[in-house]
Amino acid sequence: MNEVGSKMVATAAIKMALTSSRQEESDLKKEFMNNKIRAAAVDYGGEFISSVGKIVERAVVAAKREGVIKDTHPDEGAIAGATREAISQIMPKALGLNVGGKIGMARYGDHIGVAIFMGIGLLHLDEVAIGLGHRAVP
Repeated sequence: MNEVGSKMVATAAIKMALTSSRQEESDLKKEFMNNKIRAAAVDYGGEFISSVGKIVERAVVAAKREGVIKDTHPDEGAIAGATREAISQIMPKALGLNVGGKIGMARYGDHIGVAIFMGIGLLHLDEVAIGLGHRAVP
């Protein structure tokens, strides 16, 4: 595995997931493009269990729309798989609760990274978590 590519996309995906505005997303995307990293971010929210499918779908749609992936089966599967991996890392904290946050995606060469920043709510007792997934697609 190319650790430089993996580390670059993981860092970029996490930074995208942590942006607080569309302007910040746009500025980061431009910065990443200077390093040949394509990136995107999309918001999500809802009850965790019923939102998992929607989170994966939103990631795939945003990645295609922003040019992070091509409209091919392997690329869509890579984003979906990396997103599911990121979700699975957060699942124990979020089951049965309301969640909301942002999905950050990045690609450099054949490396694709997906980071999910999740706010997990229960009354006024909030928790936060980040999950990270990686896939390689030629």
